[in-house]
Amino acid sequence: MKLIKKIKNITLAALLLFAAVGCSDKLDEPQLNNNFAGGTDFTNTDDMILSIIGVYEAFQSRGWEQPLLIAVRGDDVNAGGLGDQQDFAETDLFNYNKDYWMYNSLWENIYVDVITAHTGMEQIARYQEVADAAGQALGDQYIAEAKVLRAIMLFHISQVWGDVFIPTSSETSELFDVETVPTQAEVMQHISDQMDEALPFLPDVRPNERQDLPGGVTEYTALAIKALANQELGNYQMVADACSEIISSNKFSLFPDFYELFKTPGKLSDESILDMQYSDFGQGEGDREGHLYAPYGPQGWTPAVDGASSGWGFFEPSMKFIKFMLDRGETVRLETSVLFTDRGIAELQTDPNYATLPAFVSNTTRDGDVIEDYARALFASGKHYLPSNQLISGRTAYGSNKNFNIIRYAEILLMYAEALAQGATASGMSADQAVNLVRARANMPAVSGATLDQILDEKFAELGMEWGKRYYDMVRLNRTSELSYDGRTFSADKAFLPYPQAQVDQFPILGN
Repeated sequence: MKLIKKIKNITLAALLLFAAVGCSDKLDEPQLNNNFAGGTDFTNTDDMILSIIGVYEAFQSRGWEQPLLIAVRGDDVNAGGLGDQQDFAETDLFNYNKDYWMYNSLWENIYVDVITAHTGMEQIARYQEVADAAGQALGDQYIAEAKVLRAIMLFHISQVWGDVFIPTSSETSELFDVETVPTQAEVMQHISDQMDEALPFLPDVRPNERQDLPGGVTEYTALAIKALANQELGNYQMVADACSEIISSNKFSLFPDFYELFKTPGKLSDESILDMQYSDFGQGEGDREGHLYAPYGPQGWTPAVDGASSGWGFFEPSMKFIKFMLDRGETVRLETSVLFTDRGIAELQTDPNYATLPAFVSNTTRDGDVIEDYARALFASGKHYLPSNQLISGRTAYGSNKNFNIIRYAEILLMYAEALAQGATASGMSADQAVNLVRARANMPAVSGATLDQILDEKFAELGMEWGKRYYDMVRLNRTSELSYDGRTFSADKAFLPYPQAQVDQFPILGN
């Protein structure tokens, strides 16, 4: 039974344990976070699993604006021409409005979910007080899983804002007593330390090998997040060592078909290290768990399956990215990453260097969906696209039943290669071997003596439009000239978003 199925099957009473945190949009009401478990029987240790499932539920219930805002500022993507969300488009141009609702929503809701993780850990500890040895060990594992989910949320929010709070319990009142906001470096070190704490208690399997909660956190998820945090810190030997543990486990492999990786056949593949999981439960009506993918979809299309809904056109692969991919001779990665309109193709061909294009550059996908011209953008994101012929009969929502990839094995291979290029000592395969595994899947020729520039280009090609990875790489490595393109001008003071004014009002230390 899949994790998402287990989440669906939580009893109403168990869901109510998390309702106060999950539905509250206020972090100044700490009493709500501690008292909602008052009716729970902590002597019934069989129910301990409900606490960790509640943490997963909170983690996976992303608002549509959250990953969208995290990802929009790189040179791989444009915001699209938005009339009703102009401040989102301005954010892509590095013009920030601290009063914009998306900023506050991202900040507040991630912290609500972080607090939920703490609440879950505290509940599990109460179960452990009366559990037998096996129950205590299982509780240790669940607490470790909650730490990992909490860590990736803190990682994302620190990438966006830099210096951020590090809650240490469900007592949100502690945030009002903070004298100094932890620096980004302190947050990343905290995440790394937390992963070291969690690792001994996590299962030594791929996420898709877990029988209790398939797709759930494992020790390799923790190692991946440890590598990400240390990459931000510039601790490249620690990055190489953590990635090497994942690689040398021989548990992971690249899904052979890059195009299908982001679609139904790629769900919980051997490449998956951390996904947000969603499901229609194999049925055309009734309950479903899903993410709102409409912001990523084309505003106009003629789907191969009548009735399939289109999107909003809020997220557009950049012309710079498309030309970069064409210049490299990319095929399947470009076809997968970009949905082309006729208008976009015509605009591309106004540049004489791209007057003649490969046959796969078409407004009709290989699955028969026709991407029509629409006002907001020239292109749409293929990585957030689910072909209409993969929708379960009866479902019409754009992308319904699609998982949301967060960390893939391909990124581990490229992080490892970058760490070696930055001076780390190899442990196992070489940088060339790691890069060439990724390139081979994309039908690209092997390289020899891969340089840092080549590796970063490979990350651009492989990870474009995924969680702002390109933007944060460029900021981390001080290569921000890449971000000044198509009329944008990036400056160092634009690296982080301003704190939402609503949060500064609530926590004045953020304004100091």
